[in-house]
Amino acid sequence: MAHDHHQDTHGSAHEQGHGHAHDHGHAHDHGDIDWAEMAPHLEAQAELYTPLYRQALAWLAREVTDPGLVVDVGSGPGVVSCLFADTFPGARVVAADGAAPLLERARARAQRLGFADRFGTLAGDLPGALTELDYPADLMWASQSLHHLPDQRAALAALGGHLAPGGTLAILEGGLPARFLPRDIGIGRPGLQARLRAVEEDAFAEMRADLPDSVAEAEDWPAMLTAAGLKHTGTRSFLLDLPAPVSDAARDYVTTSLSRLRERIGDRLDAGDLATLDRLLDPADEAGVHRRQDLFVLVAHTVYTAVRPV
Repeated sequence: MAHDHHQDTHGSAHEQGHGHAHDHGHAHDHGDIDWAEMAPHLEAQAELYTPLYRQALAWLAREVTDPGLVVDVGSGPGVVSCLFADTFPGARVVAADGAAPLLERARARAQRLGFADRFGTLAGDLPGALTELDYPADLMWASQSLHHLPDQRAALAALGGHLAPGGTLAILEGGLPARFLPRDIGIGRPGLQARLRAVEEDAFAEMRADLPDSVAEAEDWPAMLTAAGLKHTGTRSFLLDLPAPVSDAARDYVTTSLSRLRERIGDRLDAGDLATLDRLLDPADEAGVHRRQDLFVLVAHTVYTAVRPV
């Protein structure tokens, strides 16, 4: 379940922090992705989003006390996996992903941070690979990865089947998409980011429809968790607010996100918006994101929790 997206409400674990980039980067033919090349970008985004993840994990730590095994499903290069190891010092943490090069990065990070003695990895297609776990999880985390699977309700049931009785499943899905720019940026027609988002939504719907054996599902996550045999226990949203002027790391993230966005949906944009996007991505343009002083990063992610009945 190594997925590739960026900051979006449909993101996938790898970039987003999880490792999957959150820019709605739905690269769904994962066999074509060079994960070793992608890894530094995924790590950088996850590190940028660390304040948001730390808020979410602090909330989970009040809900889940002293878990023995924590499994990060769709972990990417392990940035969030290591945050779990830091948050729960008594837990063993397993980073599970379909991309072996990213798991190599996860192991190296755990080693650097001193977690290697209680940190493991599991490579394989998810959720099927979880059958290789030595024992059920007390806490399982899946960040923006379920929406890449054709039958999301069946995937939730499969994840729940690998929880210990009373164990918690926490899924990060939805929220509010990332905003980087004011409504009127002084070039092109105002409202560019809203229009880009609308095009992304259409592309995402087509991606879901094109998945083999895709099952249409209303995105009511508490209802889906309940239908999967779990008891919904909480919903909470967390904010990443990086106001202007941004750091170099945040500027790099915005630049990369918009570049990847152009690759994915550029052919769907009208000529005016495409020209504006190209100006934003031109390092020599004073109005571009490399130089603008009004750049910011504002996004909200929503986490849903559910427990396996005892």
